[in-house]
Amino acid sequence: MMKTPIFTGAGTAIVTPYRGGGVDLDKFGELIDFQYAGGVSAIIIGGTTGEAPTLGEKEFAELVGYGVRRINSRMKAVVGIGGNNTHEALYKARIARSLGADAVLMSTPYYNRTNQSGLIKHFSYVADRADIPMILYNIPGRTTIGIALDTYRELSAHPNINGVKEASGEFTLIPRMMAMCGDELCVWSGNDDQTIPMMALGAVGVISVASNIVPSAVSEMCTRCLEGDYKGARDLYYTYAELFAKLFIEVNPIPVKSAMKLMGMDVGELRLPLWEMDEKNLRLLKTAMSGVGLI
Repeated sequence: MMKTPIFTGAGTAIVTPYRGGGVDLDKFGELIDFQYAGGVSAIIIGGTTGEAPTLGEKEFAELVGYGVRRINSRMKAVVGIGGNNTHEALYKARIARSLGADAVLMSTPYYNRTNQSGLIKHFSYVADRADIPMILYNIPGRTTIGIALDTYRELSAHPNINGVKEASGEFTLIPRMMAMCGDELCVWSGNDDQTIPMMALGAVGVISVASNIVPSAVSEMCTRCLEGDYKGARDLYYTYAELFAKLFIEVNPIPVKSAMKLMGMDVGELRLPLWEMDEKNLRLLKTAMSGVGLI
């Protein structure tokens, strides 16, 4: 079955602006408009970068509903639905569908991780019961369990599973998976520093953290790859390579929220257990940002 990707190019895993113990929806709207002006193709609402584990049930619905309305079909709206509680993920997927989202993003389970058969059941349970396309999220560095090749093959046959955000960095697995699944599974890079090699292999874009602060650059890099201009994409990447690296000098989204504040985008506080950057790392981040004229 040939599947059409939910989006191509750059999708932003957008931060959630928290203020005074709640979600600052007005600021969230400003961030969405900034992404649209930067040429981004999709917004991922309530993902890991949005500190989703700290969102209450009511906050989640309000954030998704507001986000979808503010996007207003200008970009695709993809909603993070978590991953270590299968029934809760289904509940969130149904909320996302009812509020008009285009797709959901569902990760492998963390802490109560399972085996590969359990992964198939985990994703299929939600995909079978939620009338909304699903993007898998493979990030074993944070969940400690990755999607194996045979698991990818079985999941790719599910008509409601559109693709995967691949953030494993396993370049022995990724091309084999893409060759095996072909047009049955769309692939997005889940790491800003691996977008170009993954798109050279056939990925259709990136779900990016860096585009929170440089949406135009990430969008252009993806466009050049889609057009086959890999030299142009590479030259652009070299300009931002140090910045991309420093955005992960501490656990995401601590650095990117810090960077946004430095740029005058008051995205409010982090929610515990996340905390402010170490001063030494903050200085390194500032140097990288200064190098590309952001501050």
